[in-house]
Amino acid sequence: MFVNREREILRLKQALGRERACLVVVYGRRRCGKTTLLRHVLPANAIYFAADQRDQTLQIAALARQADKLVPGFGKPAYPDWESLFTSLNLALQERATLCIDEFPYLVKNCPELPSIIQRLVDAKSLRYHLILCGSSQQMMHGMVLDGASPLYGRSDEVLRVKPMGISHLKAYLDVDAIDAVREFGVWGGVPRYWEIRKQVGGFADAVKNNILDQFGVLHEEPERLFYDEMRTSTQAYSILCLIGAGCHRVSEIAGRLGKPATHLSRLLGFLIDLGYVRRELPFGESVRSTKKTLYKIDDPFLNFFFTFLVPNKSRLEFGLVDQVWGDIIRQYDQYLSGTWEHLCRGAVPFLEFDGKRFSPSTRWWGAGLDGKPMELDLVAESVDQSTLLLGEVKWGDKVNLGALRGELERKVGQASFIKGRQVITALFVKKARKESFSDMGCNVLTPGMVIDCMG
Repeated sequence: MFVNREREILRLKQALGRERACLVVVYGRRRCGKTTLLRHVLPANAIYFAADQRDQTLQIAALARQADKLVPGFGKPAYPDWESLFTSLNLALQERATLCIDEFPYLVKNCPELPSIIQRLVDAKSLRYHLILCGSSQQMMHGMVLDGASPLYGRSDEVLRVKPMGISHLKAYLDVDAIDAVREFGVWGGVPRYWEIRKQVGGFADAVKNNILDQFGVLHEEPERLFYDEMRTSTQAYSILCLIGAGCHRVSEIAGRLGKPATHLSRLLGFLIDLGYVRRELPFGESVRSTKKTLYKIDDPFLNFFFTFLVPNKSRLEFGLVDQVWGDIIRQYDQYLSGTWEHLCRGAVPFLEFDGKRFSPSTRWWGAGLDGKPMELDLVAESVDQSTLLLGEVKWGDKVNLGALRGELERKVGQASFIKGRQVITALFVKKARKESFSDMGCNVLTPGMVIDCMG
């Protein structure tokens, strides 16, 4: 089942349909469906080659054999280097074709001059084939294509970063209702390969136990595989995510637990943010330079689940106590899921309209109210025209008193110092609510179905 990626498919097909040869770069974290996407759009006259970590000579010979399908006999000669192979293929082709090299960074590790070779071929403007370079090492792909010092900088006709998909596509893929979609998203996130693995097992509990908690599960050591693509050693990154998963959200806390100066962590935290594994949270209206209230959260739902629940229970899982650990998880899961639900609601705000107004991306706010007491608001957003603020409370529970929740929100509105005379629109984001209560509340009420549908 292939869902989403319509924009990526359109751009790839447009590039491959051009008269002149194009250089296309596709990158993104492992398991996000890059290879499936490419196979979905590659024409019949395409050469697809999946690189690996073999010696350069063996890789050259393997790619030459793959070219046999378009140029019979092309794989018989021995090509001494990549330049001779690419040049020979160009001379042998009689019509426009496509060469797709998957996991391109593996080739560059064995041949650092390869980007320069491709640069010369592209600059000569005589290629007879479109060239697609794909890779899971986001750092290497970014450095080879988007870094100003890279030989390939500015030469790509298309650069597509394939990101995890949204919850609406998971809902369609697993064919579940909106509440179950939130529950599933809290574990599998937006990574298509995780969805495939989930779908192979009938029930939610069995899927988590068999694939993640069991020491033989295919996702039991997934973070190590993800980090392997991006860094020489994953020890410090793994340690940081362990601490964030355990509730250390300030850089001072993380540094203290690691016994390192906080300044030593800024580069790695920035790197993890760029990869999409960690996010930085600031109170509404403040910037990184103006506040010391910065919090760090695990941004990827799967990694958040892994470092929150699996890592602290690693020893018990090594003894095969999967059911025992799962029992502990399920008792805490609704509370854990409230964070996922909050993040989804904040992400939905730019797609929604409240009282005829559109809003910029939302965040949280925390600090002292006008009465000097500490206060938090789950969701704050400014309208695009900057005239209005949206303030919301987000709850994930089966029994939520909407009247009491609305009263609490109104109290917080009265204590919020950052409103400064602007119009305020309020909203409640809840797991369940009767339809007849929507109009009676005097404020907007949104449920999972409404949140998910707007992000489709």
